[in-house]
Amino acid sequence: MRKFLIATHGAFAQGVRSSLDVIIGETENLFLIGAYLDQNISVEDELMPVLDQITDDDELIIFTDLLGGSVNNIMIREALRPNVHLVSGFNLPLLIEIILADADTPVDEVIASAIINAKEQMAYVNKLIEIQQQHDFDND
Repeated sequence: MRKFLIATHGAFAQGVRSSLDVIIGETENLFLIGAYLDQNISVEDELMPVLDQITDDDELIIFTDLLGGSVNNIMIREALRPNVHLVSGFNLPLLIEIILADADTPVDEVIASAIINAKEQMAYVNKLIEIQQQHDFDND
């Protein structure tokens, strides 16, 4: 079974979960870590209950907010385990595609394709409008 962990600095993970719930509905097997919200709880302490729910038959995909950030660096240790995959710098299109992917498709293929598609979702919309306006002007 595929399981998912969104681990971010602060409350970003909770906000992302809220957006996912609105867009695709509640997602099973989705865990959250909002690091450093409580200075008395370490990221490792927040991670342990999640890992306790992962069996050898599960695939865990961990999403972190910043490549090279402290949360990502802690999760790298987990990515060395079999069936754990770490994706950093996520956006909503990436999450949606991976979460909704067919479980029979190999996870590395799902992740690679989703990263390509997620990058295409990033755009400077003002430039797109400018290009469209120029196109419309040229065709008049």
